[in-house]
Formats: sequence, structure tokens, C-alpha cells
Amino acid sequence: MRTISKTLISVLLFFLLQAGLAFGMENQALPSTEGQTGQDIFYETPGSISSPSVAESPQDYSSYPLVDNRLVVWFVTQQHTYFGGFVLSIPLFALLLEFLGITRKQQTSQQKLDGLAHDILRVALLSLSITALLGSLMLVTFVTLYPGFMSYMGGTFKPVMPVYAMVFVSEAFLLALYYYTWDFLKTPALKWVHMTLGVLSNATGVILLLLANSWASFMMAPAGVDAQGHFLGNVWHLLHSPLWNPLNTHRFLADIMSGGAVVVAYATYRFFMSKTAEDRAYYDWVGHVFLIVVVCALLPMPLAGYWLMRAVFEFRQTMGMAMMGGMLSWLFVLQAIMVGVLFLGINYYIWQSLARLQGGERFHPHFKAILFGLMVCFLVWFTPHTIAMSGSEMKAMGAAQHPVIGQFGVMSAKNGAVNVMICLTALSYILYRRANRVMTVKWALKGNIFLLMLFLMGIANIVWLAIYGFYIPANVRVGLSSPQGMTTATVVVGGILLNRLMLRGAHINGPVHWGQITPRGIVALFVVAAAFTWVMGLMGYIRSVGRLGWHISELMPDRSSWAFTPSLGFAAKMVTLNMIVFWSSVFFVFWLSRWDQRVVERRTAEFERPSPVIQVISEEESA
Repeated sequence: MRTISKTLISVLLFFLLQAGLAFGMENQALPSTEGQTGQDIFYETPGSISSPSVAESPQDYSSYPLVDNRLVVWFVTQQHTYFGGFVLSIPLFALLLEFLGITRKQQTSQQKLDGLAHDILRVALLSLSITALLGSLMLVTFVTLYPGFMSYMGGTFKPVMPVYAMVFVSEAFLLALYYYTWDFLKTPALKWVHMTLGVLSNATGVILLLLANSWASFMMAPAGVDAQGHFLGNVWHLLHSPLWNPLNTHRFLADIMSGGAVVVAYATYRFFMSKTAEDRAYYDWVGHVFLIVVVCALLPMPLAGYWLMRAVFEFRQTMGMAMMGGMLSWLFVLQAIMVGVLFLGINYYIWQSLARLQGGERFHPHFKAILFGLMVCFLVWFTPHTIAMSGSEMKAMGAAQHPVIGQFGVMSAKNGAVNVMICLTALSYILYRRANRVMTVKWALKGNIFLLMLFLMGIANIVWLAIYGFYIPANVRVGLSSPQGMTTATVVVGGILLNRLMLRGAHINGPVHWGQITPRGIVALFVVAAAFTWVMGLMGYIRSVGRLGWHISELMPDRSSWAFTPSLGFAAKMVTLNMIVFWSSVFFVFWLSRWDQRVVERRTAEFERPSPVIQVISEEESA
């Protein structure tokens, strides 16, 4: 009960701050043009002016000794974003695990999945209080350090802010109810009622994400206001800015990956700290399960990122050029390197996971070939269009771009490379699933030939479309991302489903020996988790700094003394600091949750984690 008390206090504090801000906006001076008609800056529809313009809002900035306002806001906002994504994703994981537990045939595996779901949900409840405190701190920071900006945003989003506060309180209430009714609604007849609470909790979490994203998308691409910044009364236009939908998709996938990465990192830490084979087996299994979750969110992530950047270019080409072809383009090179590390790390982990499976060694040569293909794609993926070089080197080369490798710097080549990496990752998973099985279906040979042709023809089509993109105009080339994405989806989904059909009734050489993975594989798992958290912080910075000298693009300029673009090295250090602080906080939360684990372990005598339970799950997965 101490956990829920702290959570409710934190949520109440956040609600009171939001309510106080909304009340302050109610007492804000009405615009001199109230009631007049204005035209929407994006939708070009008329509307009645109902909030002050940018010019009518205060333009002052608070200044304190030894305080860099932007760095403070950057740090607090990033920590809130990290924890917000964590709190959004963990209840979803718990709901999925609870559902999988219900569908299991073996009672031991049901208890296993149900216990894991309950454990991670306790962590989410603790993290929710931290998220609420960080949200309150972020609100106070904005009001204190950027009062003019916050005055305008609060006045413009005045109809939305009470809704946001109520949704947040509802999320906290439903999450606490979902957690504390776990034992009360554990009977089979009531379990579906309990899962309904989980669905409602996750639904409010998604609504919370959509509302929060509306602020970020409005700052990049405003809508619902006129050219002077007056709100025109249409809340849907205000929320539904040009970048809202792609940003929602991108951040939802990022939050899923963020939550999964944190659990993966915790599992690796506990694996190395475990003193018994049973504990190592358990945390090896947990890391494997949540890596699958991370991969499921990672595979569509490049397509979501491409959709977001395409929307940026469609809104303002100047913004897109500044982000991907100007001063910020080297940040995308860093992002490309880290994304490549993710794909390489995941495939290396799958390769090392063969140590758990009897007969898996026969696929070692295949994985070496896959990793070689990934390295080739990785080199294409992160190669910049214009290489950093001196004037003499440029003169000797005869151009700003290298005549050969410079071609790899355009999006046509990069889209092809990342889609091939996705296909190769799916192939790695298919080989892992086959490692300890011998197929018995009569059409195994024909199935293997069809599977091979599916991957070869799919990859060939992706590469052909990438090459073809060099021979067509740029405005036509961008449309090639759709057939490439459809080809990739067909190869991945079709290959996995076909492989599942071929493995029906297969002879199993032995169960999965959880805990017998090589230490290199566990280290690779941790690197994947750390790399993604760093990428998430970097991409948040890129999205924010893409506005350049504007608080709100083309509406409210940033006239503060901190309105400059930091150097690449400084930005990387700040992203790294945010990552380290977040991970330190998360491990503290995990420690805090384990401190009270004795209570949870007493709720059922079957919560112990013996190795046979892991083997039962392995046998069911093999069926």
C-alpha cells in the first residue's frame, strides 16, 4: 500500500499543477481580436479567434546565475519522456503476458507468465510516481524558465490541458486497480474481467501519449491557429497537425522498444549476478522474451521514421533539408550507426543463443554469412552523402561527393539497405527456430525451396528498387518506399508463417537449455538495450533542434541567449548523460521493487522459479 500511496500523491501533485495552470489560463487577458475571424495556417479554414496571439504573449525569459535554461529543460524533459515511455509499455507487456498465461495448457507455465506479468507491473506502478514527479518538475521548469512560451502554449491548449490531467489520473487509478486486483480476480471466471482493466489502463496510456505528442507536433508544424498564432476554436485541427500521425506511430514504437530494452537490461544484470543455475535460466528466458518484443517494434521502426521525415519534407522542405542535408545531417549519421549496432547486436545474440539448443551448431556457417550481409548493408546504411574532408582532399577528389561511395548517401540506397537488414534478421530467427528440430512434413524439400526463393526474390526486388531509384526524379523516388516496405513485410511475415507450418509435428532433439547461452550473447543483449536508449535520446534531440531558431516553427521565435545549435560532441555528451541518469534511476526502481518482493512471493506458494518450468515453456513453444 505504500507504493500506491506514493503514486497517488505524485499523481495528485501533477493534477493540481495542471489544474492550477489551466485556472491561470482562464484568468489570462482575452485577445483584443476575440470573436473576429481568422484563417487556419495549415488547413486554410476559417475560425473564430479565441486566444491571444504570439505577439500578445509575454516574450521574457527568466535568468539565474550558473543556470542554462535550455539544458535544464532538455534534461528534465528527456527524463520525463524516458519514464513516460517506460510506464506506457510495461502495462502492455503485462497484459500480453497475462493473456499468454491464460492460453497456456500447462498450469506451471501459466503461473510462470502470470508471475512475471505481476512483477513487471509492480515496477510500472513505482515508475508512474516518478513519471508524475518528473512531469510536475517539467511543468514548473517551463513556467519558471520560459514563462512567455508557456503562457502562449497554455492559452492555446487551454481546452486540452484539463483533459490531459484527467486522463493521467484515470491512467494512475486504472493501473493501480489492475495491479491490486490481481489476486482477487485470479479465478478463471474473473480473469477476463481483470484483463479488461488492463485493456482500459493501456487505452488511457495511449490517449495520454497522443495528447502529449500534440504539443511536440504543434511546435514543429503548427495547425489550428492563424498566421499570428490565434487559436481558432477547432481542437481537432490543433491536435491533428501535419506531423501528429507519423509522430504518434514513431513514438509508440519507440516506447515499446524502450520498455522492452529496460527489462532486457535488467535481465542481463540479474543473469550475471545470479548464483544458481535456476536463476540464470529464468533471467535468460526473460531477456529472450523481451528481446522478441523489442525486435517486433524495431522491424517497422525504419518505415515509421521514414514516414515521419517524409511528412517533415512535405510540411517544409527547408526543415527537412536542415535536419537531413544541412547542419544536423551528421546527427543522422550517428543515428544510422547506432541502428546498425542494434541489428548487428540482435543477430549476434540470436547466433550465440544456439548454444541453448542441441543441434544448433549446424547453423553457425549460416549465421556468419548473415552477419557478413548485415555488415555490407550497415556500411551502405551509415555512409554519408558528403564525407567530412579538407579543402585539399575535396580538390583532389574533384567534387564534394565521392563518385562511388557518395551514391550510398542518398535515401534510395539507404532504404534498400535497411529493408535487407530486416529480412536478414527474420532469416536469423527462422534458423533459430529450426535449430533443435528435425522436420517431418512430407513437403519439407518443396517448402525449403519456396522459402529460399521467397527470400532471394524479395531481397532482389528490394535491391532492384533501390538501384532503380537512381534513375528517376527525386519526387518520384520517394514513392518507392511503399513497394519496398510491402516486399519486406511479405518476406518477413510469409517466411515466419511458412516456417511455422513446416515445423508442425517436427522431431525435437531436446528442450531449450535456458541459462546456457554464452556470456558474449548476454553482453550483446545489454549492448542492444543501451544502444536503443541512446538512439531514443538522440532522435528526440534531432526532432527538437530541427526547429532551429523557433520555439514554434514560423510563429514564435526563440530570442533567448541559449538559442543556438550545440556542437555535435556536446549534443552526444548530453544524450549520454541523460541515458546514464535514466538507467541509474531505473535500476534503483528495480531494486526498490525487489525490496518488497517478499510480499509478492507470499501471495502464492507456486511462485518459485525452478528450471523445469522453463523447460515446460520450451516444450510448449516447440509444439
